[in-house]
Amino acid sequence: MESTYGNRLHESILQAEGKLAEIVRATAARGGKILIPAFSLGRTQEIVYSLHKLMDEGNIPKLPVYVDSPLSVNVTEVFRRHHENLDAETQKEFLNDQEDPFAFEQLKYITSVDESKALNNHNGPCIIVSSSGMCEHGRIVHHLKNSIEDHRNVLIIVGFQAQHTLGRKLIEKMNPVNIFGKPHEVKIEIKIMNAYSAHADRSDLLDYAKKIKNLKKLILVHGEDQACEDLKTAM
Repeated sequence: MESTYGNRLHESILQAEGKLAEIVRATAARGGKILIPAFSLGRTQEIVYSLHKLMDEGNIPKLPVYVDSPLSVNVTEVFRRHHENLDAETQKEFLNDQEDPFAFEQLKYITSVDESKALNNHNGPCIIVSSSGMCEHGRIVHHLKNSIEDHRNVLIIVGFQAQHTLGRKLIEKMNPVNIFGKPHEVKIEIKIMNAYSAHADRSDLLDYAKKIKNLKKLILVHGEDQACEDLKTAM
């Protein structure tokens, strides 16, 4: 059994959307950019869904939203072609009104390199959702390089950050950090939101293990040493 979050609990998605709204409002008020490194499959679509919902409800200002990742764009298109497989909440929130949950007026999907580079010169608040999720590769690294030394900006971490990745260094408050081989002072605000993680948290894992009948041996994998040990102790 995996143990990625064997020693941590996630907040509920409703709490997460409230927290996301607070962060977006505060950052927009000070004129900053919101950077969200997100994995292309699943995480990006969840973030887009939440932003769409929050804008429709009037809980966040109608800022420009950019999904800057060719893979994320392609994966999202698969989601859009198969609305029949989306859950009841999505049906109620969007599809019953014939509204696409992954498309709204403020949202633009970026594929070309030139369009991605142009975001560096964007004036005013905006939201950039880009891969990779651990800030190691991809276009998010370029956006971080451009935004990390501005205190008005915020980086929202919505997924697990493995040891030695740039994302992990940032949540551990390392300062400065190297980007493309050069040191950069970390002035950007860092926020962590694990509710969007696709991994089960400690309580989910324990509940799953307890429901397995005739369990004789459990091997914990896919987790750092401390998470594995803490989960083992809780069994």
